[in-house]
Amino acid sequence: MILSQEDSHGGVKVVRAEVPLPNMFGYSTSLRSATQGPRDLHMEFKKYSPVPAKLAETVLKKAG
Repeated sequence: MILSQEDSHGGVKVVRAEVPLPNMFGYSTSLRSATQGPRDLHMEFKKYSPVPAKLAETVLKKAG
């Protein structure tokens, strides 16, 4: 979920978003490929959230 987008110094865009951690794997590589230029990626833990029921069911089946 995108929380905000801002223009910063030198034409740099700052996007603040909340994203499930598994969705972030490989994102740095994709971002580098898409922008073909300098980029900076900062991630930090914000909160735990409930897992959607279908996904929870799939994870539990795989676990045991």
